[in-house]
Amino acid sequence: MISLAVLYAGAMLVLAFYGVNLLWMAVMVARNGTPDPVPPPNPNRNGSLPRVTIQIPFYNEAGVARRVIDACAAIQYPRDRLQIQVLDDSSDETVGISRQAVADWRAKGLNISHIQRSNRKGYKAGALENGLKSADGDLIAIFDADFVPPEDFLLSLVPYMEEDDLGMIQTRWGHINAHSSLLTQVQAWSLDTHFAIEHVARSASGCFINFNGTAGLWRRRCITEAGGWQGDTLAEDLDLSYRAQLKGWKFIYLHKLESPAELPETLSALRVQQSRWAKGTAETARKLLRPLWQASVPLRTKIQGTIHLTAHAVYPCLFLAALLHPLLLFRQTRGFGPGETYFGLMGFGLVGLLGFFLAQTFAQRQLYPDWKRRMRFFPVFMAGSMGLAVSNTKAVWDALRRFHIPFERTPKTKGKYRVRRPKLVITFETVMAVYSLTGLCFLLWEGIWAAAGFQMIFSLSYIFVTRYNLLELRTQPL
Repeated sequence: MISLAVLYAGAMLVLAFYGVNLLWMAVMVARNGTPDPVPPPNPNRNGSLPRVTIQIPFYNEAGVARRVIDACAAIQYPRDRLQIQVLDDSSDETVGISRQAVADWRAKGLNISHIQRSNRKGYKAGALENGLKSADGDLIAIFDADFVPPEDFLLSLVPYMEEDDLGMIQTRWGHINAHSSLLTQVQAWSLDTHFAIEHVARSASGCFINFNGTAGLWRRRCITEAGGWQGDTLAEDLDLSYRAQLKGWKFIYLHKLESPAELPETLSALRVQQSRWAKGTAETARKLLRPLWQASVPLRTKIQGTIHLTAHAVYPCLFLAALLHPLLLFRQTRGFGPGETYFGLMGFGLVGLLGFFLAQTFAQRQLYPDWKRRMRFFPVFMAGSMGLAVSNTKAVWDALRRFHIPFERTPKTKGKYRVRRPKLVITFETVMAVYSLTGLCFLLWEGIWAAAGFQMIFSLSYIFVTRYNLLELRTQPL
């Protein structure tokens, strides 16, 4: 019993720690807003704009392939200084679609090429690294297949690259289909917080930020000097970002420039995406935490970098808290619990929830004029973001035990591709929904009202994902 109480306390302590860090970030943004860095005063000092290569990595993206190629081709930039590479690792009809789009634009005089490899070694990282061999740009812009970059993307970003030590510029993601469903709204909220709070706060405090895999502009020399794209993690973007900044390169984030993209429209697709991010981030932490702490960078950079790279540790802690919370309280009512003082101290862990809430609030306030009306979605967002704790915990565990999982694309368009749906994870999510709801009923029966509110959060989380699992089961049986 004591060991369970210690385990629960440890999980709550970790959640509170990450929540307090979010609280600090939210307060910083609330005080300072989201001002973008100012570009150098003398753009185009060398008399001509630098050559730019746009890379578009593909893998079976038939539903969006033509759209992103057309959008990149429409970007305003001198045609004699622009190259576009379609890095197509596809094995389906995407190949024909992208080849036709490339041929159409080449006929109009655009320097655009369709590049296929004989294998998918290194997955996306391998495709990007292979593309660099024939890239002629000093600057490299990257867009995933589901993005629709704005026409002024390059003209807005290139002037910043007059700073010789600037290695990468990241822009904010927008959402094409945020209002398609509750599921896409939940995702939009989460990404809004990452960009409007986390990126802004880290950048403003001089800490490391990361390239998010798309909608950014790199200096080619930065990529090569940092060791190039490497496929030994599922988060090649985060990996290269930290290696580059450890080499002394500067990164900036531009909040005002939005690059719209599609959000996954099914829970299965979202689970694939989130599991890949969780595993890749944990792999990067295992790879780079020691070099980070050995580097000659400020202590705050090391601390924030550690928090950043280990952020997915919250999911195992959320899972443990959901599992142990009703069990400990049941034992308490039977006279075998850790005591009232223990539960009183655990209540301080809710400060983490406060940080979580304020971060979402300030993100919505920074981005949307109707942010007060949008706050009614907060309970749904909380349920959705916590509901994937089982699958993300498994992903973190797989990373820690070095279990190899091949790169799996995130389908964005309904009905195009069959998505892997892990039976064990889905079963466990259903069991947790029943378990959490049973625990909530018990606490209400016993009149333990304060704890019932906390238990309700867990119940809603697993009911949320179970509902979507059942809905998708009708159209795609396991």
